[in-house]
This record gives sequence, structure tokens and C-alpha cells, in this order.
Amino acid sequence: MSTPLKPFNTFGIQANASRIVIAETVQQLKDAWSEAVAGDMPVLILGEGSNVLFLEDYSGTVIVNRISGIQVTEKQDAWHLHVGAGENWHHLVEYTLQQGMPGLENLALIPGCAGSSPIQNIGAYGVELKSVCEYVDCVDLRSGEMHRLDNSQCQFGYRDSIFKHEYQNHYAIVAVGLCLPKLWKPVLSYGDLARLDAENITPHEVFNTVCHMRMTKLPDPRVNGNAGSFFKNPVVTAEHAAELLSAFATIPHYPQPDGSVKLAAGWLIDQCQLKGYHVGGAAVHKQQALVLINETNASSKDVVSLAHHVRQCVGAKFKVWLEPEVRFIGACGEVSAVETIA
Repeated sequence: MSTPLKPFNTFGIQANASRIVIAETVQQLKDAWSEAVAGDMPVLILGEGSNVLFLEDYSGTVIVNRISGIQVTEKQDAWHLHVGAGENWHHLVEYTLQQGMPGLENLALIPGCAGSSPIQNIGAYGVELKSVCEYVDCVDLRSGEMHRLDNSQCQFGYRDSIFKHEYQNHYAIVAVGLCLPKLWKPVLSYGDLARLDAENITPHEVFNTVCHMRMTKLPDPRVNGNAGSFFKNPVVTAEHAAELLSAFATIPHYPQPDGSVKLAAGWLIDQCQLKGYHVGGAAVHKQQALVLINETNASSKDVVSLAHHVRQCVGAKFKVWLEPEVRFIGACGEVSAVETIA
């Protein structure tokens, strides 16, 4: 017996799983995992499926994490939030602003749930999760023991964390701890935010501007299935960046603290004239080249072929090789996205 995964991935890819379990408590999550392992089945833990591409049917149990709850502790200089992993991320951003606790407004409308946010170290418009994350609570599914990792232990990097490496298998995130300082400073370094009045701006105005930018540039997954930004913004050496700037004077570039330079993947793809480019039912979004969409009943093969074409075009033009931000899921678990589209 198999269960459709289409409702559980925002790409809207037709795939099935042997079994799907909705876990609303840590115990339910542990029980579902133990049962699958006892039956010698692969196990995949999903939040809202907003950052995955199912390459084929999943031959095991998919556990959908729906652990909820937001607890707030107010201290003199900051608010400390303990957030259940299954809480919708955007709803959390809205809730904090409604309660007069700013700090997450740049991260508005990022799809997915709170438990997924540290895995990717989600970020947008100059803010990353690592700047507000105090700790991550996870459970070792083999022993049932709870672990709390502080910010430094999470080993946050650009769209990266320990949860993609040592803690990828056998661990499940059950809660995230956030710290929102009461001394609020707007981050207005990207996009339309740079045109705002930094002296008089309010958190709600930042939130509204971010929402407007995302809604006008990014497709609604309910209309055209997608997983948000498909590719990471590449980071290159200062020497490589200098070569690119001499050839392409308008290339957006963002110097990093370690001397490297981050480039805008969407701009690179756009310069290859790929907006609207189709492979089967998959397409490069016409407004935002960084997003690949399921336009008309795309198969996972369509998406992979399209991603391969985009990567080759950008590589040939700029000698920059894009890497997917989206997780690729095979029959028994996650596989290398780079190798799949190479």
C-alpha cells in the first residue's frame, strides 16, 4: 500500500511513500521512527516539504513533524522564544510582530516550518537564522535522548549547519530557541529595503516591504509548485570575482567577511536568457530566475533536466557552477543534488 506525497511537498511532484505518519508529539515521532526501523524501512522526517524534490517513490515511512507551541520568556534586554518544530515559519514571524517582538521581519514569507529553519540556516534580505537562533532541541531517535545544541554547536554556515552533516541521520529537530533583542536595528541592505528611511522605519514597514517583494517576484506554490530558491547563491574567491567584474561590470556581488565574494544566482541565470525556459512541465520562473516551477504536471525528471541545463549554461558563461539549495530525495533517502544534476 502506498500513500501520495503530493500534498506534502510544495513542488507538487507526484510520488508515493509506503507510509505517512503525522507526529504531533515527540513520543509519536519516536514511536513512528522505531516502528519503521524495526520493519527495516527507510525513514524521512518532513516539515512542510518546502525544500525537497522527490526523485521517485519513497520506499519507507515519511514522518510529518507537526509538533506545535510557542512559549515566550521576557527578560530585560530580549525576548526568548521556544518554538515547536512544526510551527509554520511565516505564522511565527507574524505572531512575533503582533506581540511587539521584532527581529524576524526580513525572514517573512519564507516557506516551511520552524524546525526546518536551522537545517538550511534560512536567510533573506541580509538576515540569517543564525543571528537570532539561541539553541536547537533535537532527539536522538536511536536512544530517545534529547540534545540541546547552542548556536555555536549548530555550526551554521551559508545555507548549512550540523543538521546537514553529523546530525542529518537519526536525529529529529523538535524545537528551536530564538532570542530577539529589545534594541531593534533594521537591516535594510537588500532590494527595496535599501530605499527605506532607516531613521524612521518600523518593523511592520520592513515586514510589509519584504512580503511585497516576495509576492511580486516569487510564485505561489499553490498555483505553480516550487521549492523557493532552487539554487544557492554561489560564493567565489576574490580573484574569480575580480575577473567576472572586469568582464561583467554590473554583476551583483557581496564581499564576505572571509574575503570571498557571494554572487546572485538569479542574476547569473537571467544573463543566460533562461527566464521562462521549459523542459517538459518544468520551467524557470519568468519573474525570478532563481526559482524553478512545476508549471504543468512536471515530473521530477523534468525538474532535474531543467536544473542540469541551467547549471551548464551558467557554468559555460561565467565558470561558476551552481549547487541546488533544494534537497533531493531518492527511494531510500537524500541523495547528492549536485551529482544528480551534474
